[in-house]
Amino acid sequence: MIEYVPIVESPCVSICVMDAGTGWCIGCGRTIDEIGRWGETDQADRDAVMDQLQARMEQLER
Repeated sequence: MIEYVPIVESPCVSICVMDAGTGWCIGCGRTIDEIGRWGETDQADRDAVMDQLQARMEQLER
């Protein structure tokens, strides 16, 4: 029997560079810990992170 793995939506845009001042990825706004656990954590945790990303990206642009 074939087991299917669900696709987990990710904010990754393949620009993986961490900002030294904030600790956020300049491509997606996540921390290294958030990136590392992304595929293994639950949807509530991913949603909580996603809710913060727009503000983080706006701060990075300043």
